[in-house]
Amino acid sequence: MHLRDLTQFLFELEQNNNRAWFVMNKPRYDILRAEFLELVIELVSGITKFDPAIAGCNPKKALFRINRDLRFRPDGDPYKITFSAAMTASGLKKPSEGGGPFYYFQLDGHGNLLTASGEYMPPADRLRAIRQHIVADPTGFNALLKNKSVQAVYGGLQEDNKLVRPPKGFDADALHIEQLKLKSYVVRKRISTSKIMGPDLPALILADFKAAQPLVTWLRAAGRATE
Repeated sequence: MHLRDLTQFLFELEQNNNRAWFVMNKPRYDILRAEFLELVIELVSGITKFDPAIAGCNPKKALFRINRDLRFRPDGDPYKITFSAAMTASGLKKPSEGGGPFYYFQLDGHGNLLTASGEYMPPADRLRAIRQHIVADPTGFNALLKNKSVQAVYGGLQEDNKLVRPPKGFDADALHIEQLKLKSYVVRKRISTSKIMGPDLPALILADFKAAQPLVTWLRAAGRATE
């Protein structure tokens, strides 16, 4: 896809986040959205080569809408300033819908590419299932933490919004107690796209996703209720 055109559009949108500007620039958006969908189609095909469970993911449904939900923030900006997509085995994106572990990426107007995989802020029942899986499979989880590809590309699990105390029902002396305190089980990487040519983008994203596949697979084993 045309990365420079997308970056420029999103940068301008950030500076002019209003309906009048967006309507005037809708033809640009439509072209870029179609190119972005083609990228996601390519990524879904590529992911299935190392994670066949993604084969059922509908690329169109993997895309996030650019319109913000203003029902609870009527005075907020009406548009998101990123193009993003999340690919899951279930085809569902939102944790509240039971989307399950995902492969996610986004592009913004400052030339940044963010890739992330795992489960972000899953609902309480799903979070408890993941924590119970850590307790039930300490050897497998320890292997995941030491996985060379996860460490080399991401440096380990993110610790945003980590609990100060052990979660209810888990002993403070439990093995992997620090990981049991996590509210999300996600790896994340951000790089600049300034030196990336459009044709190179799919391979770069797929390499990051392949490195995160052990985490996605381990999370799926935590239960099938949400997939």
